[in-house]
Amino acid sequence: MPNITKRTNKDGSFSYKITVTKGRDANGKQIRHFMTFTPAPNMTEKKAEKEAQRVAFAFEKQIEDGFSLDNRQTFSQYAAYVIDLKERSGAKHRTIERYRQLMERINPAIGHIKLADIKPQHLNAFYKNLAEEGIRKGADRAQTKVDLPALLKKKGVTRAQVAALAGVAPMTVTTAAQGKKITLERARMISTALGYQVNELFSIEKNTTPLSSKTITEYHRLISTVLAQADKEMLVLFNAASKATPPKLERKEAETFQPEEVQKIRDCLEHGPIKWKTMTHLLLITGCRRGEIMGLKWEDVEWDRNRLKIARSLLYSPARGVYEDTTKTGNIRRISLPSETMQLLKSYKAWYSELRLKNGDRWQNSGYLFVQDNGAPMNPDSLTDWLNKFSKRCGIPNVHPHKFRHTMASLLYFGGLDSITISKRLGHAKVSTTTDIYSHIIQQADEQAADKIAETIFRAGKKEIG
Repeated sequence: MPNITKRTNKDGSFSYKITVTKGRDANGKQIRHFMTFTPAPNMTEKKAEKEAQRVAFAFEKQIEDGFSLDNRQTFSQYAAYVIDLKERSGAKHRTIERYRQLMERINPAIGHIKLADIKPQHLNAFYKNLAEEGIRKGADRAQTKVDLPALLKKKGVTRAQVAALAGVAPMTVTTAAQGKKITLERARMISTALGYQVNELFSIEKNTTPLSSKTITEYHRLISTVLAQADKEMLVLFNAASKATPPKLERKEAETFQPEEVQKIRDCLEHGPIKWKTMTHLLLITGCRRGEIMGLKWEDVEWDRNRLKIARSLLYSPARGVYEDTTKTGNIRRISLPSETMQLLKSYKAWYSELRLKNGDRWQNSGYLFVQDNGAPMNPDSLTDWLNKFSKRCGIPNVHPHKFRHTMASLLYFGGLDSITISKRLGHAKVSTTTDIYSHIIQQADEQAADKIAETIFRAGKKEIG
């Protein structure tokens, strides 16, 4: 039998504290479950008492059925528990890191709401807010409006000293000194280190672009994950996220290089540094993810079978620095290579061996294919940075690692290969992932196939007659 206690507030309004006792804990103490019912302002006291009794018996029924609606636990508190649970269960570091980044925006919006009180309306309002202009954090950019190198010389400090004092990377100071844009936060840190206000040294460019539907969907999926766990643990009656309405995910067509761009890239690479040439070549030929290329070790090159073993990824995070992880799906796959690629790898290995000999005792034997000048693992971001510079130098727009992956998939589809084979080469966990990403390319390849069939069956005879 539930216990109902009326509480009258100073302003004359009132509420009811409902207590249901069920079971005992490990120490033999009775377990009590609580909830508060606040009647509508226009409800008479008699009606309120009747409604409180109805709510109390419904609450008791929920407890009897195994639900434990904890009105004291907020979404923020429970989300922290779920993320820790995911981390202990072996979720990837990058995934946990992203969850915690997303919570920085989720907590101010719904973190304070009690877990059992989360409704679809709360989530829909949050998603609407995310789609508004000016919502982005840390997206504003800054560009020097003074001669920063001259200012540093005048003050008698080096870029490295300013970087150390400001708590930023030396490359950030160099980028600013070159007149390139950096984040507003970093500009503010550099300005403070030099004894100036940020607007004295930098011009600020506001970014009012709303978040994309893809990013908003990330927030929705995390909230859904948290509430799904609460549903699983019978802490809520239902997953409110499953009844919310996030924005429709706008799937963009995978960006690929045109055949003439591929040829231009190959021409530009021909006389470039062999390390970067080999990395870029492998991106195109294998279709591997950036981290998978950077995670290759010499033991993964199967010289006798002309193939590579893709067994790991090399990643970077501010918290851990450069670290090794499994592939995105956790699976190991092997990719066959053409003879031209194997010949390039042999030439690169000869260069690599010379580099190791030159370093002598300074050499760090990390075992990776692509390393710094002393043999230490490379930051994966360095490949993206190099390709950005390569893009400008060769006049080819948007040269980035994943574009090579999309290009390889496109070439294979137009070459007539099936989705299962392509999916396996790309390392997708499901074939449906491949067909979803490349649906427009599959359609184009199918249209091309229809033309070839028509050319063979219907038009060949006409050509002979003519």
